[in-house]
Amino acid sequence: MTLDWFDRVSAELQDNLESICEKYDQIGHMSIDKGAKHPRIEFFVETEELDREYFCTLFFDPFNNEFYIESYDLDLDLTSRTILEDIEDIIDVVHESFHDFMNDDEDDYVVVDEYDSDDVHEEDKYYLDDEEEDDDYETLDVEWETPEVTAYIDDEEALEITYKFGVIQETGDGILQRINRVRTEDDDLIKDEFNFIFSKDEASTIIAMIASHMDSIKSLDTDY
Repeated sequence: MTLDWFDRVSAELQDNLESICEKYDQIGHMSIDKGAKHPRIEFFVETEELDREYFCTLFFDPFNNEFYIESYDLDLDLTSRTILEDIEDIIDVVHESFHDFMNDDEDDYVVVDEYDSDDVHEEDKYYLDDEEEDDDYETLDVEWETPEVTAYIDDEEALEITYKFGVIQETGDGILQRINRVRTEDDDLIKDEFNFIFSKDEASTIIAMIASHMDSIKSLDTDY
């Protein structure tokens, strides 16, 4: 059993999709869940209310080392799998699913080109001083090197934590962004973003400190 093929596809998929589809580049997102029995890559867009609307899910069978998608036949009441042999097949399936989904209704999705004080989510900008109540934000131009990677999901608490890594173009510093999404009892989505900026000189020290104290860190599932 190996995840080498899963990791290779995950690393290349986002860049390939952005390069062949301008529309996906503007509003398409992907998240990675390696903790499941069959790891998966999910693709989604966000509505004006910041709800996630998923349009495609890729599953990976680590025992057979292959990607597949699932479809449900209402007439036969059966779930079927379509095996995707190579990355070209995978890209085609996601690309086609995206356009099929967007053709249904494009009015609910927002493409953000520049900052608007009424927008909660901005894909390509990082804003400092999140606790400031005015609109006087300092913006940094960030090139995101990875998609959002799912670090933790708690279905019972309706909590999802994701991370992504980028590079600040002006300074060359690294930025690690943590995004918390919580679904309330009223079905409202609360989203918090936390950003940690560090230089290349600091990175190895940070990694070493975390690795040396992993046994001291408690899991989010730990009961106190």
